[in-house]
Amino acid sequence: MRRTWTLIAVALATFMTYLDNNIVNVALPVIQRDLHLSTAGLEWIVSGYILVFASLLLAGGRLADVYGRRRLFAIGLIIFTVASFVAGLAGSADVLVAARAVQGLGAALLTPTTLAIISATYPDPRERNMAVGVWSAVGALALALGPLLGGLISDHLSWGWIFFINVPVGIATLALGLWAISESRESSAPRRLDMPGVVLSSVALFGLTYSLIEGHDRGWTSPIILGGFLLAATLGLAFVWREQHTAEPMVAMGLFRERVFSGGLIALIMWGFGIFGIYFFTSLYLQNVLGFSPTEAGAAFVPMALLMAAGAIASEGVARRIGAYRSVGLAMALMAAGIASVSLLGADATFWQLMPSFAAIGVGGGLTVPLTATVLSAMPRDEAGVASGIFNASREVSGLLGITVIGAILTARQGEALRSGHSPVDAFLSGYQLGLLVAAVLVAAGGVAAYLGLRTARGSETAAVETVREQEVPVLV
Repeated sequence: MRRTWTLIAVALATFMTYLDNNIVNVALPVIQRDLHLSTAGLEWIVSGYILVFASLLLAGGRLADVYGRRRLFAIGLIIFTVASFVAGLAGSADVLVAARAVQGLGAALLTPTTLAIISATYPDPRERNMAVGVWSAVGALALALGPLLGGLISDHLSWGWIFFINVPVGIATLALGLWAISESRESSAPRRLDMPGVVLSSVALFGLTYSLIEGHDRGWTSPIILGGFLLAATLGLAFVWREQHTAEPMVAMGLFRERVFSGGLIALIMWGFGIFGIYFFTSLYLQNVLGFSPTEAGAAFVPMALLMAAGAIASEGVARRIGAYRSVGLAMALMAAGIASVSLLGADATFWQLMPSFAAIGVGGGLTVPLTATVLSAMPRDEAGVASGIFNASREVSGLLGITVIGAILTARQGEALRSGHSPVDAFLSGYQLGLLVAAVLVAAGGVAAYLGLRTARGSETAAVETVREQEVPVLV
């Protein structure tokens, strides 16, 4: 019985972090008007969270292995809950962005512990598979409910309540987790953290993100923007050198020489470009161009998320019939087609005209689930954990880059249109359409990378889904 309560605790924590990451998107136009934010400032509300989360995700997993999963679960949950309360009270953009960054810190400590706790709690493979299935279903449910709840709250309450709802859930989850979860550690984990690697990767990513977000306002050739890109490139190379020469690296650089791993990683990054870009900027398109209310905009995303969950359920059977490399490649092509078709709808689209495009994105996104399992099945068992950590971190980084790169393209085209005399709505639509077309091309390229890379994977014809059961790694959904 206690194991059931443990599963409920980690499922609640997963639901809260996934919901928070999605509920914000629909409320962005309301926040923008209330706090008088530019598009760049608005991007930082999302990017600040993802930046910290992605930068520290590998470190959070390592800390949990060394110092205890239950302990890191509690610490991460406390940080996330307190930061949510502060974000709800924020009266300025600076406070809100700072609170979102602290939320990212809490999520980086909390998220890696959830599957590790499930693994330690359910040693039997069949029971563990059931528990991981519950974990995945909860994440999909949060993906579906986030935009809808965000719209309802924005319409009927202050936007601060999208953060306040985390507080009672966080307190209840903390109490339940401290009672139900047993402490566990990984005895073979390195005993110290690669702090130089953490600093180098985090600062490099910050320099890149800052330059991408602020470049359209400050000018791409301004000294501070060029300095940011130079800082990112220099520290990125230093990070690679560090990881190649340290005895306990955060990232095993030799993995990137594996064709299956590299192809799968490229596909995953391109997947993130499409999914995160469509959620962030389409929320603005639905409300600022089509005139949807926040609730209507949130409801528009629900079918996409539900179809993504349905596609995930069907993905194993599809991959077994036609091969994982074919199913993932075709799924990403379907996603790319859906994203491109959204960009062509214009300023007069209706709710029902959006649905075929959203359906293509949802089904395609769900059918990419075998990507992770197929890649990890091709890795040596002693490198599967490292590969899983890189995949998780890359998924978040790809979302960050998707928002910033598409945002830079959107803002540049929007500025050109405004200078040419177009209305603000038409100018935004012009930038939005170009940004989504670029995202569609990148997702299609990811599909090609998956097709070519996964063809060499062992068992690619049968989509090695069993690897998920053995290695306790999350699927994309």
